[in-house]
Parts: sequence; structure tokens; C-alpha cells
Amino acid sequence: MISEVERPARTRSRLRWLLPALVAVAWLIFGGFSGPYAGKLSQVTENDSSSFLPASAEATEVSELQKQFSSAAVIPAIVVAERPSGLTDGDKRFLADRTSNARLVPAPGSAAGAQVVVLFDAASDPGDSVEALRDALARDTPDGLKVLVTGPAAQVADLKEAFGGIDGLLLLVAGAVVALILIIVYRSPLLPLLVLLSAVFALGTASLAVYLLADHDVLALNGQSQGILFILVFGAATDYALLMISRYREELRTTEDARAAFRTAWRSTIEPIAASAGTVILGVLCLLFSDLNSNKGLGPVAAIGIGAAFLTTITFLPAVLALCGRNAFWPFRPEVAQLSEKTDGLWGRVAGWIARAPRTIWIVTTVVLLAGGAFLPQLKASGTAQSDVFLTPVDSVAGQEVLSRYFPGGSGSPTVIIAPAGQAQAVTALARVPGVSDVRQSPVPEAGGLAKIDVVLADPPDSDAAVATVERIREAVHTVDGTKVGGPTATLLDTRKTSEHDRLLIIPIVLVVIFLVLALLLRSLLAPLLLIGTVVLSFAATMGVSALMFNHVFDFPGADPVVPLFGFVFLVALGIDYNIFLMTRVREEAGRIGTGDGTLRGLRVTGGVITSAGVVLAATFAALAVLPILFLAQLAFIVAFGVLLDTLLVRSLLVPALAVDVGRKIWWPSKLAKAEQPVA
Repeated sequence: MISEVERPARTRSRLRWLLPALVAVAWLIFGGFSGPYAGKLSQVTENDSSSFLPASAEATEVSELQKQFSSAAVIPAIVVAERPSGLTDGDKRFLADRTSNARLVPAPGSAAGAQVVVLFDAASDPGDSVEALRDALARDTPDGLKVLVTGPAAQVADLKEAFGGIDGLLLLVAGAVVALILIIVYRSPLLPLLVLLSAVFALGTASLAVYLLADHDVLALNGQSQGILFILVFGAATDYALLMISRYREELRTTEDARAAFRTAWRSTIEPIAASAGTVILGVLCLLFSDLNSNKGLGPVAAIGIGAAFLTTITFLPAVLALCGRNAFWPFRPEVAQLSEKTDGLWGRVAGWIARAPRTIWIVTTVVLLAGGAFLPQLKASGTAQSDVFLTPVDSVAGQEVLSRYFPGGSGSPTVIIAPAGQAQAVTALARVPGVSDVRQSPVPEAGGLAKIDVVLADPPDSDAAVATVERIREAVHTVDGTKVGGPTATLLDTRKTSEHDRLLIIPIVLVVIFLVLALLLRSLLAPLLLIGTVVLSFAATMGVSALMFNHVFDFPGADPVVPLFGFVFLVALGIDYNIFLMTRVREEAGRIGTGDGTLRGLRVTGGVITSAGVVLAATFAALAVLPILFLAQLAFIVAFGVLLDTLLVRSLLVPALAVDVGRKIWWPSKLAKAEQPVA
């Protein structure tokens, strides 16, 4: 017979098991529903660079005005054929048959080459259309005839194929890396599984939300944003899990009651995890101030990913940890033991070095970072040719090389001028600047009082030389009021200019937002300034080292202007993460034992977990390099190296040394109740 006293206790005991079990089961059900959407995101991506520009861009205005001259929006693919001994009649019949009798244009002055411009409906998927065309051209090709498909539509198709490994290879590599690191850290088969499940559920949740928003045209999603989303979710979910699990293991060594230990761990870590997630979310949302739609789209995509990682960390992970208790760490279950401050371990020795010479350490580390930052001016981030985007051979690049041997580089992808109809002849004459091969002025189509003029550039449309030519064309024809210049090369030019504008606008906004978050979290004005200063210094050093590696080791042709912007947003937001993890614990300890000793104790107890978190995040971002895209390879190196620099140098040496040297004043203008204690 159960007594009235025992019944409430048993009810509470059942609820302690029932609630976590219900949460875990709910996530398993929801994860089964949302998980497949990670593989569906590629269905709603848009990789055509023209869609990234704002409506105010000149190239976008020209694209809209062009609709007056044709009811159907088209995107060209260029079939280029080459036979060194000269094209045969059989070659020409083959090309006519495979391209639906589109007009074949022989190379001027050479019988060895020809091109056929095939127009596809821009509203449909040009990737599928180009793939079908390539398949048709690959069947029964005459011996000795080389046929390739290039042009804007082919570039979109090759980008689609390059990003095809996002939901397969990228996830496999990222998951394997995270699992390996977790097994090494915890030496447990169960904990890595629980953390990976949490990350997978976070990815499914984020993918579902992003899919629905992109499918309803609420945000713009491209392959780059999709890849960053996958990596960011895996890295953030693992980082947050490491912080919570580490504090749980620490508390399990102080009490026999596993549930009490978990409650303490949850309460102690929820604030820094929430602050970290909030900082990153606000940081990436600053991209909404961008004029470039691709940047603007990445902001909410990344924010959704971080939000999903935070959600699973504070719901699913606590539920399964509560159910497993100490068994989660099997076979090395933490037992209750008398805790003591270790002075002989790695982080004990680091704390000892800082205690003995804090000023020397922060000065030396600052000099090291400044030395790395000195190479920042060598970073070439003014833009690259579209053909340089690919790190592996693709048909669109090979085809452009063949096309350039026989035709002006801009054949098939002309620059478009929209001018007042009455000024068409004058604009045509003005457009003949150096770098222009031909101006198609006869006949000049007219509509709505406007004239459309096609300009063929001498250089490939995605080259720096072509961009410079478009700048000269604009300078010349803008003397006629109402004249605008667009087309593929103008789109590339406007994208570069918009990216440079975004960089100058968004970086200060990110710094202000993060300062406000840190000031609220640490209740201080001086500490946030110092922390932001260290992270900015770390970013400069990272970009300086990256410049050396890109120029002299990887031999990259340059970088897009958006690379430093994305590197800054992610490194500053993520770098502040580790400072938040450290300094929230330091503030907690400083209230009891003073800032100096509190800093050293905070370093001792968080050193291992923060280092593990940094290694996990760096490794997951490095996985982006498996995709053969220049931008992602560069971002992978920048973030991976920068996170390791933040974790191993800035957070481990520079920040603690500064805190010890500055002392209690670092919390100005707040006043900690505990008087300053001498540094041990």
C-alpha cells in the first residue's frame, strides 16, 4: 500500500522520466519528417548571378527594360565545335540536328571552328536544359570533332553540378569529422551518437524552414548559402553540446544525484549558449543590410541554422542526457571525487604562465597577430572571372577557351545597351571603345521609345578585361541621358561594386551589434571593447595569413569581394563565441574569488572544452573544401584557420592575460561584490 507521503514522490519520479522521454520521442518523430528536406534544398536554389543584384543596379534595370523587346526571358548556351582539319558537312549536319537547326556561325577566317547559340527559357531550369543538350551532343559524335557547351546557361549548369555534393559528400565528411573528434574527446561510443543526432535534428529543422521560405520566395537561396548552412548547423550544434556536456561531467564529479548535476549544468550553460547563439544570429542578420540579394539571403538562412542548433541543444540533448545519466559517458563514467585545482595539467600550466607574466604574454601575442595582419594588403579581393570559380575542369570553361580561339570573347554573351530611340546612332558610335569587337546596330530594334543595341566584347565576358571594357562603355554612353548598360559582364561588374559597398557598410554594423550584446551580457563597457579588439586583430592576422596562402601556396587567381565580408561576419561572430564561453565563467568566478584568480580558474575549467569546440568548428568548416568552388575553398580556409587562431592563441593567452593585467577595472563601470584577490 502506497502511503500519501510516498505517492507525490513517486509521481515526481515518473514525471522526471516521462517528460524527457516525451521530448526525445517528439524529436524523433519530427526529425523523421524534417530530415528529408536537407536533400530537397537544391530544388529551391538559384545560382544565376543576375538574380543576386538589387533592383536599383543598372544591369537589373537593363534586364527589366529588355522585356519590352521580347516577351520571353532567355538565357543563352553556346555550342562550340572544333576540328583542326576543318569542319565537314557531316559535322554541320550533326550540329544542326542536335541543336534544333539553330543558326550555325562559322569562325571568321578559319574553317576549323563554329558556334551555335541556343536560347533557353530563363524561367525553366537552365541546368537541366544544358545537361540534356550535352547528352544529345555526346551521342554519335563524329570522330575527331570536339564539341563543348559554354556560355551563361552552361555556367549555371556547371555550378549546379558542383554543388550537387552538398547533401551527400559534404554532410558525410562533416559528420565523420565531428564523430571522430567526439570519440577522441570523450572516449565514449554513446555521447558522439547523441551529439550527432542533435546536430542532424537541427539540420532537418533548419532545412525545413529554409525550404518553405525559399519555395515561397521569402528569401533567396543559392548553393553557397546551402553549403554554409549545413556546416554552420553541424559546427554550432556540436559546440553548444560540448559546452553543456562538459559542465554536466564537471557537476557529476561533485554530487551523486545525476539529475541535480544536470540541473546545475543546464542553468550554468544556458546563458552563455543563448548569448553565443544570439550573438551569431544578430551578426549574420546584419547581412540583411546588404544590397546584394545573395548576401541578404544568407543572413536569415544562417540565423535559422543557428536558431535550430540552439533549439535542439536546449531541448533534445538535455532530454537524452537526463535519460542516460552517467551511462552517457560509458565506459568512463564520471564518479564523485574531491575536486582540486590542477596546476600540472596543460591548462594549469598555461594559467601559471599567465599568472607569472600577464603583460609580457599579451604584448607578445599582440605582436604575433600584428605580424600576421601586416600581410593583409596582399589579399587580392577585387573579384575573379566567372571561369575561375571552378577548381576542377568543367565544360563551360573549356568551351570558352575554344570559343576564344576562333571568335571574339563576348560572342553569344553580348553587352546590352538600352538607349532613347532617337539617340541610337549616337550611342552606337560612342560604344565603340577599346575592347569592343562589334556593335550590332543594323537593324536596331525599338520599343516604347527605346532602342536595344548589342555590343560584342573582344574578351571573354567574365574576364577582368571585359569588365574594364564595360566600364569604358558606360563612361562613354552615359553622356546620353537615359542610356543604360547591362548584360552578363555588366552584371558581374555591378555585383563586384555592390559587394565592395556591402563590405564597407556591414562591418561597422556587425561591430556595433556585437558590442551591445557583450555589454549587456558582461554588464561592462571596457570588457566588450577589449574582446572585440582582440577578435578584430585576430581577423586581420587571419586574412594576412590567408593572403600568403592564397597567393603563394594554393595559387588562387584572386578572391571575390564578398570573401572578406563573409570571413569577417563568421569569424567575429564565432570568435566572440569562445570569448563569451570563457568570460561568462570568469565573471561567475570573479564574483567569488576576484578577477585575477577568477580568470585563471575560468581558463583551467573551460580550456579543454573550448579548445575541443574550436577544433570541431574548424574541422567542419574545413569540410567545405570538398566542394570544388573557389569561394567555398577560400572561406573554408579563412574560417578554419581563424577559429583555431581564436581558440588557441586569442582565447587561451591574449584575453586571459589582458584580464589578469587589467584586473577588476575590466568590468567597468559595474562593480563586482567580491574584493580583488591576489593572483595565485
